Amino acid sequence: MMSAAAPSSAFGSRALPPPSRRRGPTLRRARVSALGGGGEGEAGRILDPRATPFQILGLDATACYSAAQLKAAFRARVKEFHPDVCKDPENADLIIRRVIEAYQMLSGNQEMMVERNNVDPFDEPECEARDIFVNELLCIGTGCPYSCVKRAPHVFSFSDDTVTARAISQGNGEDDLVQLAVGQCPRKCIYYVTPCQRTILEDVLASVLMAPYDLAEAAVLDSLLTKAKFENNRYTKPKRGAKSSSDYVDWM
Repeated sequence: MMSAAAPSSAFGSRALPPPSRRRGPTLRRARVSALGGGGEGEAGRILDPRATPFQILGLDATACYSAAQLKAAFRARVKEFHPDVCKDPENADLIIRRVIEAYQMLSGNQEMMVERNNVDPFDEPECEARDIFVNELLCIGTGCPYSCVKRAPHVFSFSDDTVTARAISQGNGEDDLVQLAVGQCPRKCIYYVTPCQRTILEDVLASVLMAPYDLAEAAVLDSLLTKAKFENNRYTKPKRGAKSSSDYVDWM
């Protein structure tokens, strides 16, 4: 009885070698990478709790980077893993949070972030929100009938580039004129934020205002402002313990 012939292939009649077990994971990683969102390798590296800030931003830890280069790396990561484009929506928010923390660590807020154990300021504000941030994407500018610049010129000023209002002085959250300007803003584009939040928001806004206009970064700015407003309203000052003294007082 004749044995069945081996199946032919494009490489001839010779039988194909058995498939290697090592090819499966490699092909799977390549397929995930082709889907976008940085691929399994990049996302996994960012979510790894052992990852350093340099690794999260895709930078070489042995090199020196300027503020502009750090900002460029931060913008690239935000574009790459923004929830609107990331193929892993379940982890997109966590990835963006890790990117923000890494950028904070490398851009001048190292001491504050180390003291707060890498807490996201948009999740847990570090203090009461008394700084001012103006979302210039919504600001009417010089044509506003309730101009914050006219209400509180010691805190607000018009930008020479965008002709929109921006804060030029911080820590004036309890100023009556500032509160009036915030309350009368017709576009509701003035926010009370913390110093850490303001640093990040200003960097994101500067990135958005750079041509060409980036809708993904604008969406990140909007989501951060919404989150900051919600968490800042919930913030309560730490309770101070009663002062005690060991000094002896003779009341008689």
